[in-house]
Amino acid sequence: MGGAAFEPGAVLAALARYPPLPAAGARVAAVGGFVRDIWLGREPRELDLVVEGDAAALARSLGGDVVVHEPFGTATASGSGWRVDLAMARRERYASPGALPEVEPASIEEDLARRDFTVNAIAVTLEGGELLAASNALEDLSAGTLRVLHERSFIDDPTRVLRLARYAERLGFAVEPWTAGLAEQASLETLSGGRLGGELRLALAESDPVAVLTRLSDKLPLAIDRTLAECALSLAPADSDRAMLLLGLLSSQERWLADLELTAHEHVVALACMRAGIPADLTPSALWRAWHGTPVEAVAAAGARGAREAARRWIEELRHVRLQIGGDELLAAGIPQGPQIGCRLQRTLDAKLDGELTGGPEEELAHALAQAEL
Repeated sequence: MGGAAFEPGAVLAALARYPPLPAAGARVAAVGGFVRDIWLGREPRELDLVVEGDAAALARSLGGDVVVHEPFGTATASGSGWRVDLAMARRERYASPGALPEVEPASIEEDLARRDFTVNAIAVTLEGGELLAASNALEDLSAGTLRVLHERSFIDDPTRVLRLARYAERLGFAVEPWTAGLAEQASLETLSGGRLGGELRLALAESDPVAVLTRLSDKLPLAIDRTLAECALSLAPADSDRAMLLLGLLSSQERWLADLELTAHEHVVALACMRAGIPADLTPSALWRAWHGTPVEAVAAAGARGAREAARRWIEELRHVRLQIGGDELLAAGIPQGPQIGCRLQRTLDAKLDGELTGGPEEELAHALAQAEL
């Protein structure tokens, strides 16, 4: 991989899966993770482009859905099966540690020098296939080494500490000793909760999120427990929010969760996972009552904490159990409108959950009508 054997033409060939790029009137280059992953023989997650000019205009020319972030000169264009991230080639200045950067236009060569790690500071121009790279970039990529470009890198942007953990795990790269020392000294305290929350979402979306969090264990108020996490993940259905499950499961500080500026739904899920406990009664009807309306992620968290079989059964079976009758059938049978309707239906559902009813709607209706009034 990498080194002298790398052909910039491989990057240009990989562009065939994306919409054709119109002439931009300025230098445009593939950069960052796209070039790195092509070099490594990996499938890139998306196309990263840097342009010595108007990134937003180039994004709009691609068609599809376009999102523009004017203050940073960046834009994203996406369509069916493709996404392109574009950025104006720029210099950055940080007014204070952890602050968002102030940017101004620059050359692609200058843009490479402001990036997070040398392995992401490599570009291939779309016209002519010229290979551009920051100092040490090609050697580090060939050696599988993660290195920052300057000693203030983690001070200026502490999110790079989290990215270092993500890349080290995803790529299997070693962290260069000088960089490791800088990361160890770095603090996340200057980061806003929103930026930290955004980076944590990315970390938790990695193929082995627990390994990423383990690398950050001295930076985050999380109790990393791989056995607990893997048990919870094994219980959670595929469509669950696994990031919020892990965040809540491994955290014990409600205030810290609130500071991450999660969406309202994300916060509800993470908090429910933090608080999830094991019901005293594990009969099917009692489980249904205990966990009805609870996020499925929180049930997986409770299962990992000691009620694994009960949680598995609720997630796979009990939460889907429904009566085939409703209030209309009871009203038609002469039961007056009022709390009796709900009580009789709940008792009948309990009986069905506990295996006492195995027939169809006729059996359910007969059971509901036979219940004594409150």
